[in-house]
Amino acid sequence: MPDLRDLYQEVILDHYRRPRNFREIKGAIHRADGYNPLCGDRVTIFVNMDGDKVTNISFQGSGCAISTASASLLTEACKGKTDNETQALFDRFHAVVTGKGDGNSNGPDLGKLEVLAGVKEFPVRVKCATLAWHTFRAAISNAIDAVTTE
Repeated sequence: MPDLRDLYQEVILDHYRRPRNFREIKGAIHRADGYNPLCGDRVTIFVNMDGDKVTNISFQGSGCAISTASASLLTEACKGKTDNETQALFDRFHAVVTGKGDGNSNGPDLGKLEVLAGVKEFPVRVKCATLAWHTFRAAISNAIDAVTTE
């Protein structure tokens, strides 16, 4: 398994060093801010939708490698999906990173998101991996308050 772990680490570091969709969407229909006070991660998610389909998604912020990589991977995974599809993806992802599910469970394919499954071994890092996801869900539900992991 060391080769697989190396590959996972490489994908996480790539998304940390060169995050995808790292920009503000001017005039975004949906937006939410998230904060992880434990390690200082901050993220803002910007979303445009056509009906219930995500047409454009991006993020800005600062944080650890896990937090940034998770936000970057989220933007790639959710673009073009419906609200129901993103909710199913969030549920599956959350189950995997919290150790309450695995990649073989029924539900949507996690694809590259599977690289974050290892955080279940480090419970304090689960909040880093899920911050962008909770913030994304808040954005599309038009939540007013900032999301916090505490």
